[in-house]
Amino acid sequence: MIRSVRPLANASTRIAKRSLATANSDLIAIELPPSSFEGYNLEVPELNFETEKETLLKMYKDMIIIRRMEMAADALYKAKKIRGFCHLSVGQEAIAVGIENAITAEDTVITSYRCHGFAFMRGASVKEVLGELMGKRSGVSYGKGGSMHMFAPGFYGGNGIVGAQVPLGAGLAFSHKYRGQKAAAFTLYGDGASNQGQVFESYNMAKLWNLPCIFACENNKYGMGTAASRSSALVEYHKRGQYIPGLKVNGMDVLATYQASKFAKDWAAQGNGPLVLEYETYRYGGHSMSDPGTTYRTREEVQHMRSRNDPIAGLKATLLDKGIATEDEIKAYDKAARKYVDEQVAAAEADSPPEAKMDILFEDVYVPGSEIPVLRGRISDDSWDFKNKTFLNKVY
Repeated sequence: MIRSVRPLANASTRIAKRSLATANSDLIAIELPPSSFEGYNLEVPELNFETEKETLLKMYKDMIIIRRMEMAADALYKAKKIRGFCHLSVGQEAIAVGIENAITAEDTVITSYRCHGFAFMRGASVKEVLGELMGKRSGVSYGKGGSMHMFAPGFYGGNGIVGAQVPLGAGLAFSHKYRGQKAAAFTLYGDGASNQGQVFESYNMAKLWNLPCIFACENNKYGMGTAASRSSALVEYHKRGQYIPGLKVNGMDVLATYQASKFAKDWAAQGNGPLVLEYETYRYGGHSMSDPGTTYRTREEVQHMRSRNDPIAGLKATLLDKGIATEDEIKAYDKAARKYVDEQVAAAEADSPPEAKMDILFEDVYVPGSEIPVLRGRISDDSWDFKNKTFLNKVY
């Protein structure tokens, strides 16, 4: 159901070297460290490229809003205002932000259940994301989907079944090719889902039909509480495609994810077929809100990643180092993000849940006006009459 919404390297080596922005140019020359990429049967993207000053500032603002939003979700869950499954992406913000700033509205994105940041980047407001988490009618899925089922224009979820979104992403890529679009389908999944059979079936179809599908593994090192090395015989996930070229990316550097995503989009748009990306990243919290995230890794490991590889701190240091923004300006961005998220939280909390009406259960089965007369249920009492908005109660 799609609702209308508003339009692992050391930090010191990870920070890209840049030329200072001049008064007559907003283009920033970027030099990424060699550790940013590793290719498999593929020439890696250029380490030197140019991007606009405003793009860098936008990526910083996007990441701090997503982090604030996820922290707000954490607090709301602990206050028992959010219930059920809830998977947060604190630490992984660079992937959603890097991808979205590299693609266009025509491209499509589909991911698993750690999807809040992607929903926001594709157009959902913080209020709609948090409203969905709290089961509010103003939620991005009208309060009926929850944490794992969020959608936005060009964003196909938010999928709760491990790995099930991958063949759907191949289908989105097929649609792009069938329609003759110069677009790509970014199909994301985690390292924990990488061993699913349907992932390899999708690889095969995408290569066989030369589909513009970007298979993107978000390798955050742990599938639930299991280290990747304990569950996968091959942990270099960018090589899993065998006959499909692959690219490993430093997913803790938003500039590396941005450049890799641009490269992948161009690769697919030029008719080269599928590509397998591996974004090496790290989640600071547990797998979900029910997981403290400390029984299978040390606190020192988490703190090490926070202090040396944080994507927001890395981009902030770059903005300061190259004169793109001052300390006071960055503080103002942070303050504005906090204010915006706080306002959105309050607005979402004040909203109402869906009305307790039976027809709400069926309102998203068909596009309005295209309904069949009767939707048959499990038994006759379950058959729904769309015209009269009631159960048919007919014995077959």
